[in-house]
Amino acid sequence: MGQLVRLCALKDIAPGTAGRFDVDGHRIAVVRIGDDFYALGDECSHADYSLSEGDVWEDEREIECPKHGSTFSLVTGEPQTLPATQPVPVYTVQVDGDDVLVVLP
Repeated sequence: MGQLVRLCALKDIAPGTAGRFDVDGHRIAVVRIGDDFYALGDECSHADYSLSEGDVWEDEREIECPKHGSTFSLVTGEPQTLPATQPVPVYTVQVDGDDVLVVLP
């Protein structure tokens, strides 16, 4: 199953935003939409740029890379627009009380 690790508290990520967390060699963007949390690799697959600094598209469940405008599915990590053509990794998220946890491979 992988290693379950705590990333942050619920209050650390406001709805409609993303935050960056570095844990065990993984750079992870955590996105909150309402009470739903998503975690994906924080490095755009097109260029080494932080996805957590981009805009969250709540209705589409996507995040936009602020460098070149590619968007990525929060569910699958697949790019939804060019110039990115490769997916970013996604992580399973669990909420336990006030903590946001992620499963690392």
